[in-house]
Amino acid sequence: MPKNAVNDTISKKDTIVLKKESLEDVLQTKADFQRRDFQKKMVYLNKNAQVKYQDMQIDADYISIDEQKNLMYARGKQDSLGRIIEPVITTQAGKKYETTEFQYNTKTRQAIAFNARTEESEGVIVANKTKKYNDSVFAMRHAIYTTDDYFIKKKDTAADYHLRASNIKLVNKASIISGPIQMYIEQVPTPLIMPFAILPFSTKRSAGILIPSFGERQDVGFFLNGLGYYQPIGEHFDLKILSDIYTKGSWNLRPEMNYIKKYRYSGNFSADFGTMVRGIKGLDDYSKTGTYRIAWRHTQDTKANPFLTFSASVDVVSTKFYNNTLNNNYILNQNVLNTQQNSTVTITKRFLKLPVTITGTTSYSQNFATGLSDLRLPQMNVAINQFYLFKSKTGVRSGLLENLTVNTGFNLTNFVQTNEGELFKKEMWDKMQTGLKNNIALGTNTTVAKYFTFSLGATIDNALTTKTVDKFYDPLQNKVVTETNKGVSGFSTFSTTASIQTTLYGTQNFKKGSAIEAIRHMMTPSIGFTYSPDFGGSGYGYFKNYYDANGALTPYSIFEGGIIGSPTSGMTGALGFNIGNNIEMKVKSKSDSTGVKKVKIFESLNLSGSYNFAAKDHPFSIVTINGQSSFFNNKLSVNTSLSLDPYKIIYIPGQDTGIRTEDFGHFSVQGFNVQLSYPLSSEIFGEKTDYGKKYKSKGEVRNENYYFDDDNYAHFDQPWTLNVNANYAYTRSSASRTPTKLASVGLDGSIKLTPYWNINGSTHYDMVTRELAYTRIGFARDQRSFTINFNWVPFGQYKVYDFFIGIKANILSDALKYKDRSFTQPNAPF
Repeated sequence: MPKNAVNDTISKKDTIVLKKESLEDVLQTKADFQRRDFQKKMVYLNKNAQVKYQDMQIDADYISIDEQKNLMYARGKQDSLGRIIEPVITTQAGKKYETTEFQYNTKTRQAIAFNARTEESEGVIVANKTKKYNDSVFAMRHAIYTTDDYFIKKKDTAADYHLRASNIKLVNKASIISGPIQMYIEQVPTPLIMPFAILPFSTKRSAGILIPSFGERQDVGFFLNGLGYYQPIGEHFDLKILSDIYTKGSWNLRPEMNYIKKYRYSGNFSADFGTMVRGIKGLDDYSKTGTYRIAWRHTQDTKANPFLTFSASVDVVSTKFYNNTLNNNYILNQNVLNTQQNSTVTITKRFLKLPVTITGTTSYSQNFATGLSDLRLPQMNVAINQFYLFKSKTGVRSGLLENLTVNTGFNLTNFVQTNEGELFKKEMWDKMQTGLKNNIALGTNTTVAKYFTFSLGATIDNALTTKTVDKFYDPLQNKVVTETNKGVSGFSTFSTTASIQTTLYGTQNFKKGSAIEAIRHMMTPSIGFTYSPDFGGSGYGYFKNYYDANGALTPYSIFEGGIIGSPTSGMTGALGFNIGNNIEMKVKSKSDSTGVKKVKIFESLNLSGSYNFAAKDHPFSIVTINGQSSFFNNKLSVNTSLSLDPYKIIYIPGQDTGIRTEDFGHFSVQGFNVQLSYPLSSEIFGEKTDYGKKYKSKGEVRNENYYFDDDNYAHFDQPWTLNVNANYAYTRSSASRTPTKLASVGLDGSIKLTPYWNINGSTHYDMVTRELAYTRIGFARDQRSFTINFNWVPFGQYKVYDFFIGIKANILSDALKYKDRSFTQPNAPF
């Protein structure tokens, strides 16, 4: 390159470097009074001050901007004493925040707020100091959280409840994560303290802590009942882990899993595993008992598959589970009174073109009184749909032959009765019985003489079983010994029936204008004859004999105690009768538009009995009378039954047993039962008052509305209900001179003391023992954003009180659950 050539290249030393602006966007300001200090690079805004920067807007009484440090400071309006009377309003991305003081760094985008009030979904957070790290994370010191609508809308200066924590982190504006957190009710601290909490602000299912109830039980001490954690698992499952903790050492763990697939099926698994500790270790009253309960519910949607359905209702408990229950819900809902528990799993198969339904069932029934359980594993039923044996010639069936129908099917059963210790062990399988039974039922009917219906029927039973019995008297043991024989054996039986029935009507009219205008009596009499041969004859081989201790020949069935039943002994040629009655009357009524109304005296009144022409003794049967009626506009329901023995019973002096003689015509009462049920309510005794029209003055105390009369006394509805149930039963037979009597009265009701105070309870009084049976008293208080429930069982084996506080906000339906429920379980768990 020539020396005199011009070099037009710009060196790096001559490059112009522009200083980066501290603000990334335009900062807009306005105020009634503005002042700029150029030397300190400060801007001061007073009265109705406002700053807009990017997506944030600050409205305050005073704002200062430090351009050198990139800081903005805002303060709310003060009174003469320096107290903030109007907050700073900060709006960012459409979200409003209220604070007394606010500081924001435009470079780092971090902020610090004092006494910040932040509304999220249905709740509000108020913190002494809040630091914003970025748009997703807020850290708060000494903060409270509540969903009280009155406090959120500033109708009240104090929340009816709040959760208080020293440190809270708001993440993604979607959930609160806190350290130790405590619940306050009306500014009063409660013992409900959690080591941590995750509170979601989402309509989706989310994890959370389950709030327990607390109280005291006389046998196991103070408790927390239902403390746990909820965790959704994917789209179709959720899991709850609950625990019950008692101060005297008892504990219980309750896992529950729910599942659902829309339009297919739904169900849940649940279990109880625990240890019941009673008394003091080292003393005679000390006991330690393990308990368990396993339950499964499965329901198939009816639309899923109409030809194949599956359902399950499994509930297996330890024998003494309800006597040692650690879940207080079983006490409050009266499950502890259960004497039996049943479990069933069923699968049903139907066919499009075949008239057959196949049902497979496995069932397990527990009897807590005897400690024995009945297991059917499995049981299969094949039912063939009813069909006509002959075709109709004209298209309209008439006559006995064209109306002849056939019902038939097969039933296969595997059955064993066992105790809890033998379940699924060799002893159980040795006692297992297998039986197959086929039933064929023929029936037909026709009209005779226009007003009578004549019916014929026949039943044939065929049965096979794998076990029969032999009996003999053992003089060494002085008892009758029963031996079991293994091997296939069976029997067949049949019976026939013929009956005729009609309907008769009778009406008695009274003088027009009288209180009773008419009485109508409808009677349905029927008579029938039943015949079956004597299957106890030696030719059939179904019965054998043994000599008892007195040397008397005693017959018995070799199928006795079997799962397929036993044939009947003795010929039956019985003429039976049944007379059904329905009695109504018409009475004058001002409330009815027609001027009259119908009153049912007896909805049904049935009389039945029979006479066996083939019987060697006591040919007349027990006569039974059953009645059902209702009174007071069908409110009072009455059900009665009466059993009469037509033969005289003579009781031997000094002995409790009696002898049934052949002396006919005495008709002694052998059984009598009457049940009454009457639901009472405030609506029955008076119409609902329209307080809005009756009283001009209306007032509100927090969330309760009242109407005031001229003397300023408050008025409001106090609806109440009271269900009264009464039962009386009398039983007597030739086996015992002393009759058995049962008599009890049950009450179940509720009353609202105020629009938000409710009292409910139930009790039963045994009139024979003159003692109160199961009794429960409950109180409920609706407190705007939460509910307080208190339940108390003062008498009986379990004396317990239970106290529960539940938050009603929808956003806390999972975390801090108000109701112990999930997406698959709208009601309390089973």
